[in-house]
This record gives sequence, structure tokens and C-alpha cells, in this order.
Amino acid sequence: MADDTYEQLARHLDEHIVGFPATPVSLKILEVLFPGDEAVVGLKMTFEAKTAELWQEVMPEVENLTELLNSMARRGTVFTEQKPGQERIYRLLPSIVGFSETPFWSGRSTRMTERLSPLWIEYFKEAFGEELERGVPLVRVIPISESLVDASEVLPYDAIEEKLEGLSFMAVAHCPCRLMRRYNGEGCEHTLENCLHFGSMARYMVEQGMARQITKDDVLRILEDATKEGMVHTCDNLNGVLTTICNCCPCCCAFLTTMKLGFDSLARSSYLATVSAEDCVGCGSCEDRCPAGAVVVSDDDIAVVDESLCIGCGVCTPWCATETMALVRRPEPKAPPEVAEFVTARLK
Repeated sequence: MADDTYEQLARHLDEHIVGFPATPVSLKILEVLFPGDEAVVGLKMTFEAKTAELWQEVMPEVENLTELLNSMARRGTVFTEQKPGQERIYRLLPSIVGFSETPFWSGRSTRMTERLSPLWIEYFKEAFGEELERGVPLVRVIPISESLVDASEVLPYDAIEEKLEGLSFMAVAHCPCRLMRRYNGEGCEHTLENCLHFGSMARYMVEQGMARQITKDDVLRILEDATKEGMVHTCDNLNGVLTTICNCCPCCCAFLTTMKLGFDSLARSSYLATVSAEDCVGCGSCEDRCPAGAVVVSDDDIAVVDESLCIGCGVCTPWCATETMALVRRPEPKAPPEVAEFVTARLK
């Protein structure tokens, strides 16, 4: 293996829509994730799925390639699937959704997760915030429909329950962000197993022992429980696409913590928190729970919402004793981008 293999690999991975900017910390992450010959294989692979036989044509000098590919799939750097009647295929995984999360999804503490946790936390602060916001945010806030003034105004792209109807496979894994913090001696006591995935990625996760298969009813229960815990729901920032739903806490979530550092790392929902001033008693529960720091109780003991900071999550509403907090539709709601628009923005 060449001395600069990991530098080359970092540059290669950075070519994806969700890149991986090279820094001293990122190279240490790659050394853990791509040991030995797996780094060489990763450097020669792309994000296009192919059979092991076709990958062997790309790298004829690599011995035991199928064994290496399966090892990388278990480690979480290569995606693999085998559809009925077809050959198994493999492709390189990006950073998100991908190798930043795969070692943590199972919830098992390993030597790898212990080594990676402080590195990822440092990397999020050092370089990854800019990547999360580049061109267009990767994820979008999902509002809590019970918090809307008029639930009939839920926009089509926010109707999560309806989208679940068309999904064939659902899985739940453990939250990588909270586990990274926990393994680093930080974090919170929020529920861990509520990282939701759908479709082919979910199948891969279950096959590799990273997640367990669940039903639509399970998904809705998990979302309800996460709402009760005051978590922010986020999903793909793509119109008509639903592959992931994260249930995020502001103390651990990579997107929310980088947002606090000033990065535009997640797209706001199409709704805003509002206050009925005449009924507000200034209890401060909304201020305490707001993940974006958008609500402050004034000297007049009335909650005030900074619309420029509000992400429209609705976390402030369920615990409002006088029901003065609610979500209303933004004056000019912005739909999530179409796939082509998303790709173009990310690759600029």
C-alpha cells in the first residue's frame, strides 16, 4: 500500500454528493475504517453498484476480492444487496448516509466505535459543518402535525404517515450521534434505538446486523415516543424521497450541533412557532426545549419567537401548559428540492 493511500482515498470519497473533506482527523478516521488492503479496494471502487466479478476486472491485482468486499460490507464501508434472481452487487458507501453511521447502528460498543467517537466529534467541529450545508442541506425538519393550527395545512412533502404507506421495508437502528457522545463520556439520556431507515439501505442494515426490521405501526410508535422526549424529526431534503427519519436531540445531533456553530446544516420546515401573547404565562418551557434557541421569555413574561432562528420543529408546543404555542404555515413555504436540483446544488 502506498504511503499516500489514505490521502488519495479521502480525495476520492470527497467526490461524492456528500463529500469527506480531507484533514488530519479525517485520515485517522479512514485508517480505522479501511484497514490494510481494504483501503486499496476502497480507492478503486466507485459509488456505482457492480458485481464482484465486474469489480475484479477493475482491480485484477487484488486477491480474495469477494472476501474483502464482504468484510467491508460488514464493517460498513461498502453497501451490498442481492435481489431475487440477480447476482449480489457492491458499491462504495459515502460518509452520510454511510460510514459515519454504520459502526454505531447496531448499538454495540466495540474497539472501533471507541476509537472513532472522539475523531468524529472533532471532525464535525473541524470540517464537516461546511460539508453538511454545501449547496443545499442534506436533511429537512419534519413538523409535528399535532402542533399545527390547522392540520389540514400539512404540505404534501410533510405528510410522513402517507409516505410510509408506499415503503416495502423498514428498519430501526441506534442513533450514531448519541452513541458517539456517550462513548466519548458526553451526551444525554435520550432513547437510542430510534434511527429509522427504509428501502434498500434498511435491508442492507438488517442483513449486516446493524438494525432490525420493523413495521409501519412500529415506526409511528417510535415517532410518537420521540416526540414525547422532545426530539426533532428530520428526513431527506428531497421532494418525494423518504429513506431516513432521524429523531434528533440538540445536545448530540451532528446537524443540530453544527447549526449552533453557524452552519446552515438542515432545512427548516414550512412552519413557524407562534405565541398567543394574551394567554402566555411565561413559564419558560418553550425556551428550555427549543433546539435552535429561537424562543426567549421577555421581561414581560411572554415568550417571543425569533422567526429567523425557528426551524419549525414543534418541539416547543406539547409542553405548553396554556396551549399558547402552535405552528403556523410560513408565508412563503419552500418545497424540498427535486433530485436533479439537489445534485446540481451539492456538486457546485
